[in-house]
Amino acid sequence: MSTITYTSAEQDKPRTQRSFRVTGIWPGLFLTTLIACAAYGLHLLPVVSTFSPLILAILLGMIFHNVVGTPASAKPGVTFSLRRILRLAIIMLGLQLTVLQIGEIGATGIAIIAVTLIATFLFTGWFGRVMGIDPKLAQLIGAGTSVCGASAVIATNTVTDAHDEDVAYAVACVTVFGSIAMFAYPTLGTLLHLDPRAYGLWAGSSIHEIAQVVAAAFQEGRQAGEFGTIAKLSRVMLLAPLVIALGIAAARRSSGASSARAPMPWFVLGFIAMIALNSVVAIPPDAKSVIVSVTTFLLTMALAAMGLETDIGKLYAKGLRPLAVGAVASIFISVLSLTLIKLTS
Repeated sequence: MSTITYTSAEQDKPRTQRSFRVTGIWPGLFLTTLIACAAYGLHLLPVVSTFSPLILAILLGMIFHNVVGTPASAKPGVTFSLRRILRLAIIMLGLQLTVLQIGEIGATGIAIIAVTLIATFLFTGWFGRVMGIDPKLAQLIGAGTSVCGASAVIATNTVTDAHDEDVAYAVACVTVFGSIAMFAYPTLGTLLHLDPRAYGLWAGSSIHEIAQVVAAAFQEGRQAGEFGTIAKLSRVMLLAPLVIALGIAAARRSSGASSARAPMPWFVLGFIAMIALNSVVAIPPDAKSVIVSVTTFLLTMALAAMGLETDIGKLYAKGLRPLAVGAVASIFISVLSLTLIKLTS
């Protein structure tokens, strides 16, 4: 994972007098960890506390890369954070959900979540084509809007393989419109006279990030908050089949054959396995709290790495059309999920 390199002149020196430099993944890991810690520190400030450390990390990474520049020695570690650490974090997300929790939503609730997710993803892809944006970027925006925000964007990109600027743009979209929903839903829920279960299901099935769902749902009381959180985690579970389906579709497109073998996203299977494990093994609350914190920190490191590979000039060149796609997709998922809840209540 790392090497210690000596110059030819240093090889003749006594061991205690040699200078050395560490190469491999460690400089990049140190940089992504440092940015992640800075993001957590900023999150404590009242002015930016509404933004999750994940979002702050990608912003700090982008600022560092475009102002200071990511050192060449850090590249291997940044790539390691963006690939291996990301996959580990997604696997660990499975420990936040159990089959029993999914059952609490009920068949109707699960159906609403599934129909809303599929319809939103397909609609976003279609509207992206209408607006003339890159299909890969439209898929990333669709995944982030329909499933679980930034986590879904970066997980989906493991099979979509879009440019880093596309990932950053998609994350920005779901962050902006998810934050708007987080502030708007409590007022809208009151105006629409939604009971706690209906409001929680609406928030959990349509707001982007888990943290945003929690913030919005608990504004209407504990029952709405708990139901919204469970609905959201149930929605996160559908990330696995989405990524697998996209992998199969990508393989078929690349070969032109319907029998093409899809790249196997093993980390998604790990995600499902952790859900199963969490369903049969009682993890102590203190341990589960640590797992949640570690998972979030690893995701923060991955997004810091994403920022360190994002060129703002290329991001700016994409224009406002992808932002419009994100806005319309967010309105679509909100209206569709609310309509389905009203029709089935």
